[in-house]
Amino acid sequence: MIKLTFCLVRLPHLSREAFQAYWFDTHGPLVASVAEALQIRRYVQMHSLPSEVSAGLMASRNAPPEFDGVAELWFDSLEALAENGRRPEAQAAGAMLLEDERRFIDLPKSPLWWGQERVVVG
Repeated sequence: MIKLTFCLVRLPHLSREAFQAYWFDTHGPLVASVAEALQIRRYVQMHSLPSEVSAGLMASRNAPPEFDGVAELWFDSLEALAENGRRPEAQAAGAMLLEDERRFIDLPKSPLWWGQERVVVG
């Protein structure tokens, strides 16, 4: 299994609450609706808590600005992703999700990467 990790920063005109509500109530169901077409095996949204909850921890590490949330999506393999690139239904699903992401995510400020989990505890 490989995982896409996507650290989300909201568009400036949205409050954290509005961003997280849209992400969960609107975008989440869109992802679920195309999970089979994109061969998504698992999708998790991690919503950040209010800034004051993390302020002390962030200050103790001189941390960069926080994210509004993190999306995690699991796929079988890099080969499955390459296959998605050749399948018209997967291409259409990906384009639809990107179009929706532009409504609430500040994409240039939201890093994402592919990785493989290596469990240390649990």
